[in-house]
Amino acid sequence: MTALAIVAREMGIAVSGSDISEEFPTDATLKRFHIPYATGFSELNIAAGTDLIIYTGAHQGSKNPEVFAAKMRNIPVMPHGRALGLFMEGSRGISVAGSHGKTTTSAMVATVLVKSGRDPSYAIGCGEILGLGTSGHAGKGEFFVAEADEYMTEPGADATPRFLWQKPELLIITNIDFDHPDAYADLNAVKQAFLTFINGLAVNATIVLNQDDPPSASLLPLIKHKVVTYGLKKTAQFQLVNLMFHEGRTNFSVKFPDTKVHEFELVVPGAHNAVNATAVIAGLTNLQISLEEIKNRLAAFRGTRRRFELILEKDGKLMFDDYAHHPKEIRATLNSCRDWYGKRRLIVIFQPHTYSRTLALLPEFAESFTQADTVLVTEIYASQRETKRGDVSGRHLTEAIKKHQEEVYFVPQKSDVLEYVRSNVRPGDLIMTMGAGNIYNWIPEIAALL
Repeated sequence: MTALAIVAREMGIAVSGSDISEEFPTDATLKRFHIPYATGFSELNIAAGTDLIIYTGAHQGSKNPEVFAAKMRNIPVMPHGRALGLFMEGSRGISVAGSHGKTTTSAMVATVLVKSGRDPSYAIGCGEILGLGTSGHAGKGEFFVAEADEYMTEPGADATPRFLWQKPELLIITNIDFDHPDAYADLNAVKQAFLTFINGLAVNATIVLNQDDPPSASLLPLIKHKVVTYGLKKTAQFQLVNLMFHEGRTNFSVKFPDTKVHEFELVVPGAHNAVNATAVIAGLTNLQISLEEIKNRLAAFRGTRRRFELILEKDGKLMFDDYAHHPKEIRATLNSCRDWYGKRRLIVIFQPHTYSRTLALLPEFAESFTQADTVLVTEIYASQRETKRGDVSGRHLTEAIKKHQEEVYFVPQKSDVLEYVRSNVRPGDLIMTMGAGNIYNWIPEIAALL
């Protein structure tokens, strides 16, 4: 929502908003762009002369008191997913979809286009793209880059996958996974949603697809559009080869369809990010962006807030923060730690996000922390759209993880985490806070103990 608000603000539209009192990583960004927001929801927050209300599925969605009041006053209302699609109209859309990696991949695309002087518009779901200073921008160029999310437009009211509101010229699909058990019955239902998205695009659209991801690759025979494949497999048109890691640097090569091999460098870690970069290379090459521009601008990409974000380096200790909240994301992030930092002691502080996801993926979560030396599990951070349940908790997850490794502790509250850090962290340790809840608010107090 913040990214879209910035786009509207830069277009010259007067923008204001409402939210709950909890602090979010986007608060500072809103203040920097002089976008005012009220705490709490009331029809009194709707400014005179308002032309449109955009709402999310959270905080009662279309039943939110401000949305209800707007309807009573004949002010048009629109869910965020649909609004994002509307703002993209008239531009050459580049959408990045996928269960994991879409934020980083779309941020890479935006960075390459911005740094090469093309001034694209973009709206990306993160606090900030490091190096660009914002997550949203209304550019004067022809491109509009956006994340394309498979989640529902509005839980309980509109099950339309949010990405169906977008009609991009270029669609990058990073992977397809079962990540939203409250929205989809199973993986096949998720795959069908992606196929519906593809089938709704113009005939001249291009699909960039991950050859390594079996659910994505299974769609290949069903796609009638032009498809460009990427990945580690030899059958990929853009094949990632020669992947090497050094502390603070990732080097890799890509074999192009003409069999020529070109070298690239990233300053973000992980094999998964090299794969994400290969998707960007394949997609932007298809849009006739030059090889040298892509190579030089990818090397300038510094990541995004809450994606393997370096928080502190002090007395030989390193602290990172990451948004990972799905088993595959957790594995990828922790593998990245090992790629760059070898055998350092790795302490992970994980805050599970939503009861439904934790319960549905409990066996996968249990096996996803094996690269960590110590795992601290907090109580589950519930979504605004769920109620507490007794059949799953942070303690349940802790016991499940203990079946696969020894150093696992249930630390339900922030105070428990702080006590562990105060008593157990030593020089040379790498500490990783992780989760999609409010754990980022604990970071200053954790960092103060290091």
